[in-house]
Amino acid sequence: MDSAIPQEILDALTDIEMPRLRADEAVPEMLEIAGLSLPVYRTGCLVVGSGAAGLRAAVELKRRGGEVIVASQSAWGGTSACSGSDKQTLHTANTADHGDDFQAMARAIRAGGAMDEDTAYIEAVGSPRMMASLQYLGLPLPQDRFGATLRYKTDHDETGRATSCGPRTSRLMVKVLAEEALRLDVPIFNHTTVVQLLTEGEGDDRRVTGALAFRKADRSAANPYGLVLFAAPNAVLAAGGPGELYRDSVYPNGCFGTLGLALEAGIELVNLTESQFGIGTRREGFPWNLSGTYVQSLPHIYSVDAEGREHHFLARYYRTTQELASNVFRKGYQWPFHATRMLDFASSLVDLAIWRESAAGRRVFMDFNRNPLPVPGDQPFDLTRLDEDVRTYLGTAGADQELPIDRLRHMNPLAIELYRRYKVDIAAAPLEFAVNNQHMNGGIAVDPWGRSNLRGVYAAGEAAGTHGVTRPGGSALNAGQVFGTRVGEHIGASRTAHAPETVGSEALISAVTDLLARLNTDSAHSVKSVRDEVQARMSDHAGVICNGADVADALAAARELNRKLRADGIAPERSGDGARAIQWQQMALASEAVLAALDQYISQGGGSRGARAICSDDGEAIPMARDTDLAAFRFKTEREIDKQTQILVRLEGEELKIATRKNRSFDESARAFFERDWPDWLTGRIFDLDAKGLRE
Repeated sequence: MDSAIPQEILDALTDIEMPRLRADEAVPEMLEIAGLSLPVYRTGCLVVGSGAAGLRAAVELKRRGGEVIVASQSAWGGTSACSGSDKQTLHTANTADHGDDFQAMARAIRAGGAMDEDTAYIEAVGSPRMMASLQYLGLPLPQDRFGATLRYKTDHDETGRATSCGPRTSRLMVKVLAEEALRLDVPIFNHTTVVQLLTEGEGDDRRVTGALAFRKADRSAANPYGLVLFAAPNAVLAAGGPGELYRDSVYPNGCFGTLGLALEAGIELVNLTESQFGIGTRREGFPWNLSGTYVQSLPHIYSVDAEGREHHFLARYYRTTQELASNVFRKGYQWPFHATRMLDFASSLVDLAIWRESAAGRRVFMDFNRNPLPVPGDQPFDLTRLDEDVRTYLGTAGADQELPIDRLRHMNPLAIELYRRYKVDIAAAPLEFAVNNQHMNGGIAVDPWGRSNLRGVYAAGEAAGTHGVTRPGGSALNAGQVFGTRVGEHIGASRTAHAPETVGSEALISAVTDLLARLNTDSAHSVKSVRDEVQARMSDHAGVICNGADVADALAAARELNRKLRADGIAPERSGDGARAIQWQQMALASEAVLAALDQYISQGGGSRGARAICSDDGEAIPMARDTDLAAFRFKTEREIDKQTQILVRLEGEELKIATRKNRSFDESARAFFERDWPDWLTGRIFDLDAKGLRE
């Protein structure tokens, strides 16, 4: 069966050509430091990361007259431009066709807990503006004939606030924002990896003065690593999440984020216990989340052992064919693993079953040319015998075709085209997949304007730890746009976004010397050995299934690795490639921070929630299965008190300090009043420029 959508339309929504970057500008000046000739680039703000959030911050600041440079490890190669699912979403504030309700949307965004109430409201209020501005820039969000945005349900939001222009929604966002940045003459420095923030001052008065980076274009005999200085009084960290943290990951290759860099600069991190895990194809091939219509088309899921034998393993977990198929379908809008959905034969029992097959050494596949096989002793699969919500959805979608591949082609042909672009034809062969790490919900602690605890440093996008436990699917895209805009507005209002007149200090000399000392070609710790150790430890002991003893042991091992790296340094993988070595040293530090936060959470009695099941012999809940004993997965349930707080991590010297704080509250009964509040806007008092961000 052919799709009703012409091929040229499918091509246009799948093959997104990105704009070409302009030629590098000549180096304005050189600085002799520690035996190196360092190129110096001055600007009012350095944005680290060229994804949707970073470009939004750069565009908004440039529109307000600020000087800004974007530094990108790989332009158009990050999470925004390269990852997603069959539907990648933005969030509207139109609920149940009754118009805008920001308070209801804010409650949905923060429903999982461990999220500031004011942040959730800011994201809700900002969502229509973000959508409208992206549409103005050319993002082709779908509408009906009356001009209303088409919407659907997604993870952790049953109302139907999400919208999408296909699997490449976030790439299209990057495209239109990049075109706007280039139109505004924002310099984008490609192949530039920022590895250290520079600061001056002490205590609460300490502030950022710039950053050191490795830049391929600036390598020379007098500077073999291509080390460069960006002198800037402001920095926006928007380089995404720590995708390389896990071996089992659906992130694109090379996504490191800036958590280790932030820790080294004394910046506070928050909610590192909170991630998202779910089914998807791994980055060894083409990394992609298998949510939405991939599972709503109801393919057959099976595993293959080392001898090549197939196993209909889900039949050991679900009691009937109808129950099995209906919960496979629900993974479409209940995609992330959640411990509570392992209970009562719900949808995360699918994740647990897949995780167990992988742990047993079996490979797991989806076959879109076979319907789900029956549970032994039960009736065969039938589209008329599904749970009511599933039957209604498929009926409304007109997805009554005989085979999953035809249902998928009818509902979302782009899902097939996307894999075909990467030489994977899911219409012809089964698709291998697993449970993978997909998103970090924690990150840099920020205030309502995106400020960190280090003056002049902001964060937006996945780098910012604003998402709490169970963000609605796709709302991270909205959050990145909202806070990217607010960061640009705030820096613009501060009138500090102009290039500094002087550069160079004793602190700069010390920073360059320290950075070069870490790159020790004689070190026993190579990039590969550190990567293998960190990724194995995180996937094996801090994935969807974990327990207190394993996490404590993993934390001790992570501390020991970082002690050795501080003493011995890390050996670059190849001559001149210092960036990757420093990134892995910082990833080892980020790994210790995640494990420290998780160990604190578990040791203080924290229970299972969005990211993980905390298994324990004294756990209150046990998943049930049709004919499989799951007593080993008895887990502790979440405590209500933990929803009201957030865990903070900060590096002091060589020790990670852990603290907690209550979520910031928001008074839903408060109302703006025009004549009273307009002066605050006119005078800039809304930006709270005299405050010290998170220090108060």
